[in-house]
This record gives sequence, C-alpha cells and structure tokens, in this order.
Amino acid sequence: MRLLSFISEIERALLAESPVVEGGAWESTRMVNFHSHLARLSLVARPTAELPIAGGGIFLQSFALADGSLCLKATLTWRDSEAQTVIPVYDVPGLNWKLAASRIAGAFLEGPASATITTMVPATMDAHLDPLVAVAG
Repeated sequence: MRLLSFISEIERALLAESPVVEGGAWESTRMVNFHSHLARLSLVARPTAELPIAGGGIFLQSFALADGSLCLKATLTWRDSEAQTVIPVYDVPGLNWKLAASRIAGAFLEGPASATITTMVPATMDAHLDPLVAVAG
C-alpha cells in the first residue's frame, strides 16, 4: 500500500472512532515525501471536541526488509508527552490494511502510555511463529 493511501486510511479510522462533532473532531495536516518514503499526520483536537487527547502526530516510514518485503513503521506521539509508541506493520499475505490503519488509530486514541513497541502480524501468521528458544534448542 502507498504511504498516502495508508495515512488516509488512518485518518478515516481516527474520524470514525472519535466523537461526532460538527466539522470533525480533529484538525489534521498531512505531509508525504515519496522520495524518502516518509509521511506525517499531525493532529490537533478541535476546541468543540471533548477528547482526552489535545493532539499529536503519526509518523510513517516505509522500507523494504532484507527479504524484499515491505514494512511500514508508525511512530505515535502525543502533545505534552514524551511517550512514543512504535507499531510496525509487515506486508504479509492476508494483511488487512484497513484493519491495520484502524489499530494504529485506536492506539493513538488510547493516548500516551509508557513507550511501547507493538507488532501487527495477522492471526494467520501466529501459527508459523516459534519461540526463539524452540528454534535455538
């Protein structure tokens, strides 16, 4: 999926999961640099929206892994917080991009927690993942 398409999906998911406010709950600004494979969605809560989060940003980086597959790394930040959440999204068979965008939007709306890293792997991949101890043993 292209950066601009994916960041648009995240923005749609944020609007869908936010309270209904005339004019929308968020003021947003998108920036995409296709040459560098980077995108940013900056968000500010509208004064009329009663949201627990004042604003923040979602930074996307797209890159190819060693095996040639695509990975998107979403870094979530919030206004007045030093916490960051990093969510990698791997382009694997069966990946639902809209669901991945919705999960990122949901993580943003949950607000800052301690710095975390969450990996999004489709449920179909869980059966193929072995613990490192099992592989090394």
